[in-house]
Amino acid sequence: MSGHVQYTLDYALELDKQDELAPYRNEFYIQSGQIYLDGNSLGLLSKRAEKSLLEVLDTWKQNGIDGWTEGDDPWFYLPEALGGKMAPLVGAKAEEVIVTGSTTSNLHQLVATFYQPTKERNKILADDLAFPTDIYALQSQLKLKGYDPDAYLVKAPSVDGHLLNEEDIIAVMNEDVAVIVLPSILYRSGQILDMERLTKEAHKRGILIGFDLCHSIGSIPHQLSDWGVDFAFWCTYKHLNGGPGAVGGLYVNAKHFGRIPGLTGWFGSRKDKQFDMEHQLTPAEHAGAFQMGTPHLLSMAPLIGSLELFNEAGIKKVRKKSIALNEYMQQLIEHELGSYGFELKSPLNSENRGGHLFLVHPEAARICKALKEEQIIPDFRSPNGIRLAPVALYNSYQDVWLTIQKLKEIMKEEKYKKFENKRGVVA
Repeated sequence: MSGHVQYTLDYALELDKQDELAPYRNEFYIQSGQIYLDGNSLGLLSKRAEKSLLEVLDTWKQNGIDGWTEGDDPWFYLPEALGGKMAPLVGAKAEEVIVTGSTTSNLHQLVATFYQPTKERNKILADDLAFPTDIYALQSQLKLKGYDPDAYLVKAPSVDGHLLNEEDIIAVMNEDVAVIVLPSILYRSGQILDMERLTKEAHKRGILIGFDLCHSIGSIPHQLSDWGVDFAFWCTYKHLNGGPGAVGGLYVNAKHFGRIPGLTGWFGSRKDKQFDMEHQLTPAEHAGAFQMGTPHLLSMAPLIGSLELFNEAGIKKVRKKSIALNEYMQQLIEHELGSYGFELKSPLNSENRGGHLFLVHPEAARICKALKEEQIIPDFRSPNGIRLAPVALYNSYQDVWLTIQKLKEIMKEEKYKKFENKRGVVA
C-alpha cells in the first residue's frame, strides 16, 4: 500500500475486495462475531485439517493395524511425506525435513547430535530474548555433558530488551563456541534475524548454527539449504495451523547426512530394516534418522490438510499479504492510538518484521481482557506486552480496522479498568 492511507471502513473493505487470498478465509472455522488475532500462538482449525484428521481416524476404524501401510496416507511413511510437503516452506530438499517430535524434543535431539564439545570449543551461544524452552533445553544439554550452564551458555545481549543487533551476536561468536542456536523471528517483538548472514559468520569461525523457526515457518519464506544452515526445528500449531500439540518438524542439512543422531530410537531406522528388530540401528540416510519413537498420528493428521492450503496459496503470497496487513495495522495504530500510551516495540520496517506486532502498555493484561470481552482475541506476554497477529489466510483488512477502532474505544472509555491487571494461568 503506497500513498496516503485512508482510515475508513470503506477503505478496508476495498482492500478486502482486492485480496487474492480472501477466499481462503472460508477454509477456516471462524466464530461468528469474533476477530482472531492469536494465530502466532495457536492457529485456527481449517476445514481441510479437520477432514484429514477424520480420514486418519476412519483409516484406523476400517483398517486397524493395516493403516500403517494402506490407505491414502499410510502412517509408516507419513512423517517423510509431510516433510516433503513442508520442505518448500523452509527452502529445503524433501529429504532434509522430517515431521516428528516437538519444538523442545527436536532441539534436544539436534543439540545432542551437533554439540560435541572439545577442550577448545565447548560453549553454546544463544540470546537474551530466546523463548524459555530453548534456554532450558540448552542448559540441560550442557549439564549432560558435564558443563555448568552459567559458564558455558553464552547469550548475545539485547539492545533494549526487545530487539537484537546482529553485530552484537557476531561479536560473541568466539573461538570457544561450538554451536549456536538462535530464533529466526523473536517471539515477542517479531524481529526477523538475517539467517543467511549469521550462518556465513558462524561458518567463517568454524561454528555450527541452527535456528528455531517456530514463529517464522508458515509466515515468511526461508532458504535454509541455500544459506547453508546446519539444522533447524519448529512447531506446527502457530502459522501452520496444525492444532494444539501438533507434531513438530526439524531440518538437517544434507551435508550432515550419515551422522548418527545424538538420541536414537527405532523410528529413525532405515525403513526396510526397521522391522528386522536388530539391536544394531541402521539409521535412515536422510533427516528421517532423527526420529525417535512411533509418530503421534492423531496429532500429525491435521497437517495433511493444513499443508495443502499452503502449497496452493504459496508462501510468497502469504508473506506479501502478511506484510500488507501488518503495515495497515501499524498505520492505524499510529493514527488512532497515539495518545493512549502504547509503544510499538516491533521493527518499524516491515521487511525486518514477521507476522505480528508487539505493543507495550502498562495496562496490557487488563487491555487484553477487555479486547476478549469484545470478541477480539489478542495475545498477552508478561509483563506488559500485547501481540496482535493478523494472519494472511484467514484475517481480513476489515478485521484489522475493527480491532483498532475497538481498542481505541476501550482506551477512550477506560473499559479495561474493570479488569485486574494480571495475566491468567495461560497467557
